[in-house]
Amino acid sequence: MTQDTSIAETGAQILAAVRTVVVGMDDPLEIALATILAGGHVLFEDVPGLGKTVAARSLASALGLDFRRLQCTPDMLPGDVTGSYVYAPDTGEFVFRPGPIFAGLLLADEINRTTPKTQSAMLEAMAERQVTVEGNSFALPTPFHVIATSNPIEYEGTYALPEAQLDRFMVRLAVGYQETEGETQILLNRMARQQEATHVAPVIDTARLLEVQRAVEAIHVHPDIARYCVEIARATRHAQNVAVGASPRGSLGLLLLGRALAALDGRDFVRPDDIKRIAVPVLAHRLTLTPQAWAQGVSAEQIVRNVIALVPVPPTVGVPE
Repeated sequence: MTQDTSIAETGAQILAAVRTVVVGMDDPLEIALATILAGGHVLFEDVPGLGKTVAARSLASALGLDFRRLQCTPDMLPGDVTGSYVYAPDTGEFVFRPGPIFAGLLLADEINRTTPKTQSAMLEAMAERQVTVEGNSFALPTPFHVIATSNPIEYEGTYALPEAQLDRFMVRLAVGYQETEGETQILLNRMARQQEATHVAPVIDTARLLEVQRAVEAIHVHPDIARYCVEIARATRHAQNVAVGASPRGSLGLLLLGRALAALDGRDFVRPDDIKRIAVPVLAHRLTLTPQAWAQGVSAEQIVRNVIALVPVPPTVGVPE
């Protein structure tokens, strides 16, 4: 049994455990898992009530990660996220009390409901895996990942995420409404549990997750595939209706997530189809559209799909030489 096959089997077990609770999210769940294996952060942007919170909690449980949920509100302060210094009467000193961000997986629920100042408190953590409070830096646990949710249809009392923070999310995913059968299954599962709470048993522990993440780093990427990622990102910078295209972090996201998808598929090399599959969730949220695009109803997702259709696919399939 190869190491890549072992990653694929581990991934299948994790997804199977999550699907005992979460119904009808097969593709978003697999991409979210691949994002964590690639060391990234996930943004779920969709209407409330679709199970995003349950999916994040279940994924954390299956991965054996310490889970914290942060309900974002307009009155939340940066210290409510990072932690702060408090006075200890027994010693007469101020000691640092860690906030909820000190977790293996932090769920920032409705992240667009808190102010930009508090949103920015997560930026250093997502980028550097540390927080700085009153001039002192504190390392976050390893691994550390953020899954955030955002409501795209409600604007009153919300604050749009700044581009710098959006760019820190490796992917932005939408869940979508269930088909009739899937929604019916959700109701049947709830009746069978006879309680609101759900539970997913750990499939792996933190040590195994770190091992898998290291193995993903060894997945082969043919130079033509790397260039393909770059050409796609560059094409968004010159696309019609785009004011600012994807940065090099976007092309890097394609490569990193492509490796994780290959590993979950039991392969030790990346194919062009891996890149095509993830182009929209990796790149769409990194584009800044022109006012004309908004007026015409053109979406960033549509622009990325057009780019994928126009950029030539490399002749190689990514197989190691």
